[in-house]
Amino acid sequence: MAPTTTATAAAEQAPPPPPQHTRKAVGLAAHDDSGHLTPIRISRRKTGDDDVAIKVLYCGICHSDLHTIKNEWRNAVYPVVAGHEITGVVTEVGKNVARFKAGDEVGVGCMVNTCGGCESCRDGCENYCSGGVVFTYNSVDRDGTRTYGGYSDAVVVSQRFVVRFPAGGALPLDRGAPLLCAGVTVYAPMRQHGLCEAAKHVGVVGLGGLGHVAVKFARAFGMRVTAAMGTMHGIINTASASTSMHSYLALLKPKGKMILVGLPEKPLQIPTFALVGGGKVLAGSCMGSISETQEMIDFAAERGVAADIELIGADEVNTAMERLAKGDVRYRFVVDIGNTLKSD
Repeated sequence: MAPTTTATAAAEQAPPPPPQHTRKAVGLAAHDDSGHLTPIRISRRKTGDDDVAIKVLYCGICHSDLHTIKNEWRNAVYPVVAGHEITGVVTEVGKNVARFKAGDEVGVGCMVNTCGGCESCRDGCENYCSGGVVFTYNSVDRDGTRTYGGYSDAVVVSQRFVVRFPAGGALPLDRGAPLLCAGVTVYAPMRQHGLCEAAKHVGVVGLGGLGHVAVKFARAFGMRVTAAMGTMHGIINTASASTSMHSYLALLKPKGKMILVGLPEKPLQIPTFALVGGGKVLAGSCMGSISETQEMIDFAAERGVAADIELIGADEVNTAMERLAKGDVRYRFVVDIGNTLKSD
């Protein structure tokens, strides 16, 4: 037998190329760090045995979308089709899918795959998967293909990462879309840290897309949202600006909790004595698990919690991004994908 050459050995060890997806779709993509969005033709995978195919009707615009399309986090791989606050209608399900059927109203949030086997995944905390979360867009899926988000007319997602919206329109798909990121991002830590009891006071820093939903959930929990010195049991900090924590920590009661869910670009200024002196807790929280997302959607539908939105057409997304960068939105843009993103 002839000796194996280095080139041959390398070829044998190289991973197989990613599969070619054949389902055609259209989306809105950024092609460089200008962040300007233009129509693009993309492909989606065929509906697998465990997949749910969805016609996208609405997609919220998260500030993360703006950061990504402009490459402000230095991780964009163009073209980027953003969007992880997706609502729509099921068009097809795989043979192993029993929880969903064609015609169901559903949503997809920030992630579309995880390893499924690590401790976090086994404990139902997929959002902290140690094997790596596959995000809804600008990520590499387990099969090696790039993920494209909800600024498109169709998505195909594993049933594990799809949540059900209640039948009968109890939670409208347009106003419910932002809950799939903004909503669960504040709801999950409020539940985890006990900031959901009627007798408690909570503060919210940043009255934007996340903050206004946090206020709505706090009220739905029966809490009081106030801003008096030293009276808070907890604060949900949604701010993206890098500011000193001193004034915020001063609002907390002894042993109060400050939960960070915003993503400032620069390091935070944390006064150690203000934290240690009152036995206060500074914690972070990232998104929420799928079970928390479903719980949140059900709670929101029951209590009438929905985002305050500006509904826009697909041809208005670039103007919306400019306004978002200036903070000029009350409080979430949602793109009417179903009626305004044309396949031609």
